[in-house]
Amino acid sequence: MKFQSHTPGYWPEEVMDKWHDHKWQLRKRINSLEELESKINLSREERAGILLSGNKLAMSITPHFMNLVDKDDPTCPIRRQVIPRIEETWEDPVELSDPCGEDSHMPVPGLVHRYPDRVLFLVTDRCASYCRYCTRSRVVSGVGEQQLETQYEAAFEYLENTPSVRDVLLSGGDPLLFSDAKLDKILTRLRQIPHIQFIRIGSRIPVFLPQRITPELCEMLKKHHPLFISIHTNHPKELTTEVQQGLIRLAEAGIPLGNQSVLLKGVNDDVLTQRSLVHKLLMCRVKPYYLYQCDLIEGSSHLRTSVNKGLEIIEGLRGHTSGYAIPQYVIDGPGGGGKIPVNPNYVVQKTDNQIVLRNYEGKEFLYPEPNSSPAFLE
Repeated sequence: MKFQSHTPGYWPEEVMDKWHDHKWQLRKRINSLEELESKINLSREERAGILLSGNKLAMSITPHFMNLVDKDDPTCPIRRQVIPRIEETWEDPVELSDPCGEDSHMPVPGLVHRYPDRVLFLVTDRCASYCRYCTRSRVVSGVGEQQLETQYEAAFEYLENTPSVRDVLLSGGDPLLFSDAKLDKILTRLRQIPHIQFIRIGSRIPVFLPQRITPELCEMLKKHHPLFISIHTNHPKELTTEVQQGLIRLAEAGIPLGNQSVLLKGVNDDVLTQRSLVHKLLMCRVKPYYLYQCDLIEGSSHLRTSVNKGLEIIEGLRGHTSGYAIPQYVIDGPGGGGKIPVNPNYVVQKTDNQIVLRNYEGKEFLYPEPNSSPAFLE
């Protein structure tokens, strides 16, 4: 189980004194074809994709994450996640600009209320880096056809007047891009609403920009418990020494951590990669939470796998590693159906009297059902 730092990587030694400054990391992101070509050898497909990326989803790669990119291999699993490709322009009739149906579930702009007791609060449209399979590519990065127009006061008022909501998930974009003070202000306002029991933050900052996970940030977050953070990691290479340190810092601040992965072709669509990923996550004190089937986002066909591939991976984990290491495989129902669990079929036969089950080895076991009528009534 190897954690390593990839510094200085593509960067000169003289910038290492600034390397741990997250603001420096943001200023030095790779945003253009020229910058990227100065560091790696691009394929024709990548070069064409970058030239067109300004029309749909911007390209932006932090120096930290850039160091994980293989210079010469266009099949590198890190490259496939953050470097645009011409395939993003391919049209597929099954794809949707809003695959999760979020826009149709917004009582106020920026607040998605699909489930009875929880809401998704889209607090920003910017990220440290942009994933090429982003579910919200229609609104994030500032170059798409739509703009995210969150109305904060209207959202807070809606939450105050909706007592059924007990759980708020902050996402976007990435909430951890905000300053400590701005994020503290949002969390404080939410904590003033009596029926909101706990708050979650969805973020890829701990992976793209681990320098942001400062002691000061963690001290601020501690004030708002119960607070949960879901990170987004897809490949074991992403779990560097710096990422591990940041995640442990969050865990030691009392924040439960879960990981959400997206199943991606050529990135993590095999059992060995997934097993290495979940084991490293546990070493970082992160529970593998969800494995998502890639949403039907426009331009993602080259990254989507079959559902059978996902089931195969879950089968390859179940019984071969601890239960804590196994995420729930889910499909977000296209058009707004919410997360739907998908599991291998371990039920061989079911009657009123018994159920026949198979285990990870393929062996079958009979479990009797309780009698429908209590014995003393017969």
